[in-house]
Amino acid sequence: MNYNQCKRWVREHADVMLDLIRMYLGVGLIFKGVYFMMHRDYLLQLLNDSTGKMLAATTMAHYVIPAHLFGGLLLAVGLATRAAALAQIPILVYAVFFIYLPRMVYVEPRESLEFTALVLFLMGIIFFFGAGRCSVDHWISRRGPEDHHDQLTPSPNRA
Repeated sequence: MNYNQCKRWVREHADVMLDLIRMYLGVGLIFKGVYFMMHRDYLLQLLNDSTGKMLAATTMAHYVIPAHLFGGLLLAVGLATRAAALAQIPILVYAVFFIYLPRMVYVEPRESLEFTALVLFLMGIIFFFGAGRCSVDHWISRRGPEDHHDQLTPSPNRA
């Protein structure tokens, strides 16, 4: 397969490419949720050092781990994709603007800010476009209302 064929395939299968990004982000969020669960002191230290209000930091501490674990799982399989992406956005906005951006004053490595901003951007794309064809959402939507109606209504021939 040459370059032009690859380019054409990617153009024709853009939803599959978004699915791969969604799956990658979902698995990554699961790992991050497990990491935060095993290193709660690190998560609490990040939140306590943030410039946000203490109430916001406490709320985020109780929200981050379940949102990453369950939201990551939903994103990985493509179930309730937009809701799962939307659940991640407040966490990522908080991390970018209240944790990592204020640290830019110091000469700290910027990778955390750049990576978190990238994940926030990609999560916005997933929220906007939703799940692709390699998702549970797509499988459910393919079964139209008429399919569900046929299963619930007895056929006159079955009586």
